[in-house]
Amino acid sequence: MPRVTVSGVPAWVPIDPLLAPGDWRAFGPGAWTAELKRSTAAALVARLRGLHPGGSALEVEVVPPLKRSLIRAARSEEAILRRHTTPGFTRAGARLDRQGRYSLTPEALALELGGAAAGRHVVDATCGCGGNTIGFARSGCSVVAVERDAGRLGMARHNARLYGVADRIHFVQGSAEERIEGLGHDLLFVDPPWGLDHNRARTTPAQLPELPPILEAAAGYAEIWLKLPPSFDPATLPGAIPGAWFGRNTGDRHRIKFLLLRSIR
Repeated sequence: MPRVTVSGVPAWVPIDPLLAPGDWRAFGPGAWTAELKRSTAAALVARLRGLHPGGSALEVEVVPPLKRSLIRAARSEEAILRRHTTPGFTRAGARLDRQGRYSLTPEALALELGGAAAGRHVVDATCGCGGNTIGFARSGCSVVAVERDAGRLGMARHNARLYGVADRIHFVQGSAEERIEGLGHDLLFVDPPWGLDHNRARTTPAQLPELPPILEAAAGYAEIWLKLPPSFDPATLPGAIPGAWFGRNTGDRHRIKFLLLRSIR
């Protein structure tokens, strides 16, 4: 069996979901190695191609090298597998626009985020079509949902009614940097629009234009959670604690869906 070595893995990315399956052993800082079947190694190469978790490129070395035909077949299988990803809203009748379909947090992960918030008072600074807001509300949190786009805020209201949690949410239209000051809640959650063409090699706050002004206005919050692209470089926000969140279905359970950066003040 070929030996596969993966390097450039940030210390905060768990290897089990990223590299599984395999008997992986540490090979150095950010490097892991295992002997895999050729088909398993090819699937790993296809899955990790072009990934930059935390803005760090993953490098995969296979010795002896795999045949190109095997890698091509693995890439085709990976493309098919990606169709079976963790769904966004699971209830019929949910409303989304193009940005919402692209950026919506999968429902299962939104509920996990809500559970991690443990019933706290949450301000969702960029609620969009309501995926995270509803996840927090379904987990027992009281939520202030802020969204600058009136149409998108209307979709969030509709979706909250669909899930039966509208009474736990106060919806506010306006820019987050103007609306979040002085609300006095425990936790500020920010999922800034990533843009359909965000930099997948290394993302910084400057490439997410809504993020810096929100952070400037967030001085009164005890804790801030930021949901950011997998390629976001945590070093650009000193003191924040990064974590990688993976999908739950067969098509994305080994794929980082987003980073969650937590900042405690």
